[in-house]
Amino acid sequence: LTENIPRILPQRCEAVIIQKTWTPPPIFKIIQDMGSVDDSEMFRVFNMGIGMAIIVPEKDSKEIIDHLKMLGEQAHIIGHITYREKESPTVTFE
Repeated sequence: LTENIPRILPQRCEAVIIQKTWTPPPIFKIIQDMGSVDDSEMFRVFNMGIGMAIIVPEKDSKEIIDHLKMLGEQAHIIGHITYREKESPTVTFE
């Protein structure tokens, strides 16, 4: 998430990822605890269970989620895009 999302966003945008919108699979807690890996590294390397992220207009999100679920995929809104100040990171976590 932290390396791929910035490649597709315009420089003036920031992706705000809301961590409580999904539950990472238990294996990530085990990896983190046994390896003493901090949160930022877990998100950088493993995406904490998010297999794919797509960025769509908010007005289309419900229709897209419904379609993905109809295809048997788990889909969640995990954040939003906002204006980014020059010195701010491109991806932040809440």
